[in-house]
Amino acid sequence: MSATEIERTLVRLAHEIIEKNNGAADLGLVGVRRRGVPLAQRLAGIIQRIEKTPVPVGTLDITLYRDDLSTLGSKPVVQKTEIGFDVAGKNIILVDDVLYTGRTTRAAMEALIRQGRPKRVQLLVLIDRGHRELPIEATFVGRKVQTTAHEIIEVNLHEVDESERVMLVEKLA
Repeated sequence: MSATEIERTLVRLAHEIIEKNNGAADLGLVGVRRRGVPLAQRLAGIIQRIEKTPVPVGTLDITLYRDDLSTLGSKPVVQKTEIGFDVAGKNIILVDDVLYTGRTTRAAMEALIRQGRPKRVQLLVLIDRGHRELPIEATFVGRKVQTTAHEIIEVNLHEVDESERVMLVEKLA
């Protein structure tokens, strides 16, 4: 995907969010660190332009909620979770770049629930590549891309990577 295709996809997803949630009232976006955060911020800006109302955006670090914590080394780097608004009673859109096994999403839901009890949690991903290990499905999907176990989806965003694209690449052995 090119930068233009990513932008068009985010505009479509913003319209889908508004439609499914009957506007932007009681809506909050929470980006999963790292690349889910700029995606959530971009989506909030698009929704605000359409609905003329601000949408709060939070940042979620899931490091301590991962079930593979032991594989991350003896001292995993934990970033700050900064929600900045009360999630209780809100329709929360959890935003991530790629949905693969579902384990990141499971950890994100656990971390989110620690912040309060949302009215509803919906998952938005830019890319769904299949291969689920947990029964998790995204409510909003930018693109579905069929991959093999030997391929990875690489998402680059200006805010994190200084380039803008989505690529399917072969995993190095």
